[in-house]
Amino acid sequence: MPLPVLPSPRAGTMVYGLAAIDNSGRIADRAVIRALGWGPGARLHIREGAGVIVVRRDRQGVFTVSGQGHLHLPAAVRHWCGLAAGDRVFLAANPADSLLVVRPPSALDAMVVAAHAEALGGGQA
Repeated sequence: MPLPVLPSPRAGTMVYGLAAIDNSGRIADRAVIRALGWGPGARLHIREGAGVIVVRRDRQGVFTVSGQGHLHLPAAVRHWCGLAAGDRVFLAANPADSLLVVRPPSALDAMVVAAHAEALGGGQA
């Protein structure tokens, strides 16, 4: 019987999290925000694209990390992505680029279905 192929060791420095959005649009996963080095008052640029939310540190940004270290997603962005209070989002942070990608459930579903289809040889996930 052939031996299973072991996955390659992790080479990146990405930080991941899964967090719920509260009634006012806050994401309270402070571990991911801290890993990015974003303290209270850090200025951010937030945009939506292709169903995901992209957050970058930007000295000219109009959004900020709250005094408690939370990220607040603006209502317009939540609306564009179909997010409601209680929805859980996947957080993928790249500290080297000071970049956070927030994947709403719909984007996460699409990503997982595609990965499973590929792993199963193109079959239904």
